[in-house]
Amino acid sequence: MSETTVASDPATTTFSRYDDVTAALADPALVPPPAAPGATPGTVAWLRSAVARFSSGEPHARRRALVLADLERLDPARLRVAAAGGFEPDVRLRVVRVLAAELGLADPEAVARDVATVARAYFADTPDDPAADAAVARLLPAMGDRDEETAANRIGLLVQACDATAALVEGARRHEDGPAGVLRTDPPLKAMRRLAARATEVGGVAVPTGTQVLLDIAAAQAGAPEGVALTFGAPPRSCPGRSQAMVIAEGILYGASDPADTGTPPAPDLDKTELAALVPEMVDHVLTLAAGWTAWDGRPIVNADGRTYAPHKVVRRITDHLLDHLAELDARLAGEPTEPDHWHASNVTTPADLAPFTTADLDEARSRLTRLAGIWSRRVAALPDGRLDDSPGAGWSFRQIVCHVSGAGYYYADSVGSLAGAAGCPADATGNLTNEPMETTR
Repeated sequence: MSETTVASDPATTTFSRYDDVTAALADPALVPPPAAPGATPGTVAWLRSAVARFSSGEPHARRRALVLADLERLDPARLRVAAAGGFEPDVRLRVVRVLAAELGLADPEAVARDVATVARAYFADTPDDPAADAAVARLLPAMGDRDEETAANRIGLLVQACDATAALVEGARRHEDGPAGVLRTDPPLKAMRRLAARATEVGGVAVPTGTQVLLDIAAAQAGAPEGVALTFGAPPRSCPGRSQAMVIAEGILYGASDPADTGTPPAPDLDKTELAALVPEMVDHVLTLAAGWTAWDGRPIVNADGRTYAPHKVVRRITDHLLDHLAELDARLAGEPTEPDHWHASNVTTPADLAPFTTADLDEARSRLTRLAGIWSRRVAALPDGRLDDSPGAGWSFRQIVCHVSGAGYYYADSVGSLAGAAGCPADATGNLTNEPMETTR
């Protein structure tokens, strides 16, 4: 645990304990360092003076309401699909482009480029960046609102999402527990600053008027309760865009075929014969359930996780998922880069997903899935034993991949279940009750 307080100089006090940081964030005497007055309209300095981020009191409440109104227009499912389908390698541009498109802005690509330029100067005390100033001037009319305060706070929303969400994604790609692990151990936002507008006290430490306060978020996170992410602030100024940032990050991460982008699946100690049987056993289970799906009444089925499925959608997801990881396995064995996927996956329910599931469809599914299961079984059986756990390329081990695709297949199929009346939710191939697959968009 970090020391409670470290005075770095006479005018600055640093707090690093969780209780002290949350107390400071809740203290109305400690306000964000205000933007300098008198800035030229249409510049970064002016933007800082017009947004909720650098405001307090009534202006902050009014401007925060503008941000909330924009966020409420965003549909989480659409955000996730849009993020998963992106092709932009620069994560910052991808994040902003998704938000700009879902906000209905006319040219999301241009907006994303300008927002990234503004972001590099946005948090500077005395921003002096002519290129960033020019980007603000272009962004104002691009926000689609004549009210300058509304437009400014829309730019602020995009700018604040830009680097922070990208840092969350990039950190999650390196962390075995994905975004949740990053927020817990390596938060994208490492520190916050406050200014004492009047004298106060935090954790028994006097904070005189005018003191600069540095809140060490990274250190304080170690003492946070489970599930609390200080990178999103704390009441009463918690980040209003937390859920949108998480949805976009998950869409980017779990829409990629590189399995290093996700959490770690189980890797039970099965011999190669047992491992090679996992996918065929899963497919047998799926087809046993599917035999009753011709009785489906056409109404989508919402599973325990709130996800919508139908017989054709289950077959689509299992087929695509097996193909996705089969392509990954082949590429890694060949020493080639894996192909990023752009599945809409479970985030969409297409008209084809809602078509009647006929006896002919059951026959097609049986042929398709049985052949895929055979390919998986033979491929696993042909792997040298050493390749199962010491697998080439970046990502999960091949053992983990086999267990993952098998467990996910049970999840998809059990979301519809046996419409012929068979009861029970079977265990997956590792002996655990099935639940949501690790890759939430697959």
